[in-house]
Amino acid sequence: MPDQKITDLTLRRPDDWHLHLRDGAMLQAVLPETTRHFARAIIMPNLVPPVVTGDQARAYRDRILAARPEGSDFVPLMTLYLTEETDPDDVAAAHAAGLIAAVKLYPAGATTNSASGVQDFDKVRPVLDRMAEIGLPLCVHGEVTDSSIDIFDREATFIDRILKPMRKKNPDLRIVMEHVTTQDAVDYVRDTAKNLAATITTHHLIINRNHILAGGIKPHFYCLPVAKRETHRIALVQAAVSGDKRFFLGTDSAPHTDAGKLQACGCAGIFTAPNTMSCLAEVFEAAGALRQLEAFTSLNGPAFYRMAPNEGTIRLVKGDPVSYPAQIDTADGPVTVFDPGFPLHWRVT
Repeated sequence: MPDQKITDLTLRRPDDWHLHLRDGAMLQAVLPETTRHFARAIIMPNLVPPVVTGDQARAYRDRILAARPEGSDFVPLMTLYLTEETDPDDVAAAHAAGLIAAVKLYPAGATTNSASGVQDFDKVRPVLDRMAEIGLPLCVHGEVTDSSIDIFDREATFIDRILKPMRKKNPDLRIVMEHVTTQDAVDYVRDTAKNLAATITTHHLIINRNHILAGGIKPHFYCLPVAKRETHRIALVQAAVSGDKRFFLGTDSAPHTDAGKLQACGCAGIFTAPNTMSCLAEVFEAAGALRQLEAFTSLNGPAFYRMAPNEGTIRLVKGDPVSYPAQIDTADGPVTVFDPGFPLHWRVT
């Protein structure tokens, strides 16, 4: 049966390999939107203050577990925030205890709550060396923060200035380039034989920079890395639907209240957790690749992280348009849900 004729699709239960849950009231409100469809997620550590030690990761994990809806078996996969003071022994101990699944590298100032990130990469070499020894992945926000570099070129420049030298010095380090946005990043991953993978977000498969800027500024489409031109979006779709095991889903779903988004200096982040699976089914169907959706959402990520795929399944059924709430209410204020700009016909059952 041609993919375009498929109207009923059963997948292994998916995972989200890049997720922001925040903390407190926001965590309580947004976590159910992920647990509804996803079995596991890599949890970002850029809280205020950030999660930098094993003890802090344990405490954050406990808060997430306590916030799960009744009956949920969702598993948060914790990460540590890499700083120039990170202790390699603490990282190794947290990994050995099964507490963390990765360490997150933010170049200082690259995105939301990244002020504590890395400026001098030589200072984190001991941590990276230890991670390579124990097989612990490094998740990378791949943008330079040099103000002289155009914001649309910062990912490509990061690859040349930072990532290539890093991997040359430490080829055994397993790296995930998170939320890639360019043909440059796709090509770099494809040209690499081992120890490198990339996550792709839901929204970067759907929007380009025109969605943010054409006809007026659209704050709810503003994210970092910023969406690029249409040729790059097409490259991301081609990578996602290809079945290539080096590409998998990391939504980078990032909730901010509307008050934080709709201001003179609005927050970067797009909240896609509620409708990601419906959005992805539309993207993969349009590409004639519905049969590859399971690999992207449910198989490739576990393979890279050396975990078994989930035993459970979800079912996607095509029919009349599905309605998702425009906003999620939290005690801190409303959070707007990503609007893909087209009807969603695939319902998760």
